Amino acid sequence: MHLVSCVGLAGIAVAIVAQPVRADVVKVTSVEIQPTASGTEIVLKTTSNESLQVFTSSFGKTFVANVVNTQLQISDRNNLRQINPVKGIAAVTVSETGANSLRVVVTGETELPKVRVRQSENGLVLSATTSTTAATQPPAAPAAPPASETQPQVTTPQSEVPPTEGEVQQLTTQRDEESEIVVTGERETGYRVPNSTTATKTDTPIRDVPGNIQVIPREVIEDQGAVRINDVLRNVSGVNFSTDAGGRSPTYNVRGFEAIQFKNGLREDRQFNTRTYPETANIEQIEVLKGPASVLFGQAQPGGIINFTTKRPLPEPFYQIDFTAGSYDFYRPTLNFSGPLNSDGTLAYRLNAAYEHAESFRDFVSTERYFIAPVVSWRISPNTSLTFEGEYLRDRRPIDRGLVAVGDEVADIPLSRFLGDPSYEQEMDEFRTYLYLDHRFSENLSLRTALRYTSSKEIYNSVEANELEADDRTLLLARYFGGQYYETYTLQNDLTWKFNTGAIAHTLLFGVELARQTGRYFEDATAAESPSIDIFDPDYESVFDFPFSLEPDPAYNGGKLSSDTIAFYLQDQIAFTDNLKLVLGGRFDSFDSEERYPGDPTLNVDTEASEFSPRVGIVYQPIQPISLYANYSRAFIPQTGRLTGGGAVEPEIGEQYEVGVKGEFLDGRLASTLAFYDITKSNVLTDDANNPDPDFSIQVGEQQSKGFEFDVSGEILPGWNVIASYAYTDAEISADNTYAVGNRLNNVPFNTASLWTKYTIQSGSLAGLGFGAGIFYVDSRAGDLDNSFTVPDFTRVDAAIYYERDNFKAALNFKNLFDVEYFEGVQSRTQAIPGAPFTVQGTVSWQF
Repeated sequence: MHLVSCVGLAGIAVAIVAQPVRADVVKVTSVEIQPTASGTEIVLKTTSNESLQVFTSSFGKTFVANVVNTQLQISDRNNLRQINPVKGIAAVTVSETGANSLRVVVTGETELPKVRVRQSENGLVLSATTSTTAATQPPAAPAAPPASETQPQVTTPQSEVPPTEGEVQQLTTQRDEESEIVVTGERETGYRVPNSTTATKTDTPIRDVPGNIQVIPREVIEDQGAVRINDVLRNVSGVNFSTDAGGRSPTYNVRGFEAIQFKNGLREDRQFNTRTYPETANIEQIEVLKGPASVLFGQAQPGGIINFTTKRPLPEPFYQIDFTAGSYDFYRPTLNFSGPLNSDGTLAYRLNAAYEHAESFRDFVSTERYFIAPVVSWRISPNTSLTFEGEYLRDRRPIDRGLVAVGDEVADIPLSRFLGDPSYEQEMDEFRTYLYLDHRFSENLSLRTALRYTSSKEIYNSVEANELEADDRTLLLARYFGGQYYETYTLQNDLTWKFNTGAIAHTLLFGVELARQTGRYFEDATAAESPSIDIFDPDYESVFDFPFSLEPDPAYNGGKLSSDTIAFYLQDQIAFTDNLKLVLGGRFDSFDSEERYPGDPTLNVDTEASEFSPRVGIVYQPIQPISLYANYSRAFIPQTGRLTGGGAVEPEIGEQYEVGVKGEFLDGRLASTLAFYDITKSNVLTDDANNPDPDFSIQVGEQQSKGFEFDVSGEILPGWNVIASYAYTDAEISADNTYAVGNRLNNVPFNTASLWTKYTIQSGSLAGLGFGAGIFYVDSRAGDLDNSFTVPDFTRVDAAIYYERDNFKAALNFKNLFDVEYFEGVQSRTQAIPGAPFTVQGTVSWQF
């Protein structure tokens, strides 16, 4: 609680110095790119008197200006890109980065251009020069004085300090003054992301979303040296790693319940298309939407969802190669290439690739991964674009279930001890293709169609823990072999219409989703006899040399499963005034699935479900930096089973009530969210006390989760970024015949907290030198629903040092600095997953 008090005091201190943030959308009615006496000038003409917010940064020879809360409303879009407009400037591009934001990109031929940004009576003006243009052009004539007293006067600030290298600048321009900045930084930075698409499927400022949505940008991933999603999600309140099924598809808890994963809004079902750890090489950012999300995403537990957003092609050439090496023979080269494929930039590409080899702190364990992800985008016309995206991932590693529980705790044995035979490796191959078609019928009507196909294949090959005998030291092992192959087909259509009814503004979303998933099991086999191992004094030779005899498993061999979903959803984002907004939405899902096992028809299962999922949320902003919100929402997830008395098993239903407050401080550089919630999940299957047959159940089980969360992220001072969180989660069984009422939900800690901060020196001889540090706390957790054992709490400390200059960057990441012994997650009494000890990881990066 001391930590909570400190965070609260920090929030109060930040609020005291808070400055208002403009959120009104300004319409850009004209774009002009024209040469000047000293270079080139980009003019974004507007008709509004509202101020503009401009976030500027640069990397290599490219300057970037992100103009938020703006809309491009012009019919002629042919003038939005010019190649070599003047000597020294290679290209100028103006593009939309969302429904309410624009991006201006200026690339120099041999150096980073110097760009001044100012607000004039005509709109926003960006003046770009380089040493080449300055040397070859005559001096510009002085600006003419105002023609009359009615023209707005332009005054230059009396003092002006240009930003230093690596700094991201925010310029809030005013009509009655001319502000200028010069940016000479090396890369676009920032821990705060102002907009999100996950919460509403439209590009919406987070401050206008009536719910808790947290976004982790690429910079946090890179600064923390994260190559696994586990290390990224610990930055978000109420999210913790659960298990990974022996090194396969990982699961995470959000607000006490398993979070379904999505990629670009498309479901990443861990049974059908996610067989191993997701790759981070092509991830641009990760968005965590808290609470029930079935209104837009269908089947999901009520705690929330995780959505991965992938990298897209860049308008200018960009090439980056990284190499990372670390403890336990870890090495990982990656490449990130992008740019236009033709002269007018209508065709662009991106290519991300990675190779990874690693030994492990776990005895005898090693892994190997290959990944490649090409993307090609074609702007067919100013209003139509087509994007193809592909992914291939291959992963090889042994099944590693971790340690086992003895009594009411995990066995007191070295965390490095492997309980099995790691020479048996599983092989996983995942293939994904995406096709996105975006078309704008008019300024206010657009259609987005997404088509996806995935296939995944897993060869399961392991010797692993089975059961601990009564002596609490002899572990029976099991030998398994088998194959699984899955395919998915998904089609989504989202139609977005913006219109007004009088003074009330609407953003209406209508969507249709069709999905089919299929799978089959083949070559399933188990060993009739398997060895055992003493967990305290293992004799590995007896395990390694054991003569296994595999026998086909008649029950699952040839088994097939399939599921089909059709869904319709409707959402209206209603703005009654600039500071009062309402979101209404509903989705209807029709779902059916079947499982067929020729070897044992008693295992056959059919499931059908139809469910309506509503959501209502409201946002009120008493002052511009503060948003008060409340919401009610529902979630559902189908389940299978046999009910006493017959009949179909109903889906589990989750209901949530949530209230919260969001704040934007320090001119919008820092954002925070405080949320309170109460979730009830009903229709949980449980034993029938009046029926001794364990194959039959009744649907009277109930689980509850309630708590509060606090998140803050952004830039405190130039070069000083922070991302921090705290969550209190009270998740328990509230009704059940199988488990005791009041038992904690497994693997859900009461308290979690995180703090990561980074500072980079901005000027002087040490400019580009940076330091990072983080502390991550996870409370003790119940290991199973019986609460028969617990895993202890832990506090992990990380640190980093960076150096960046020109196109070169180097980083050293120190993870688990104090070598704390801890458990990342737990699945059962034979699957407690230990965390890594102190490790060092170094990365060098080149851009060219």
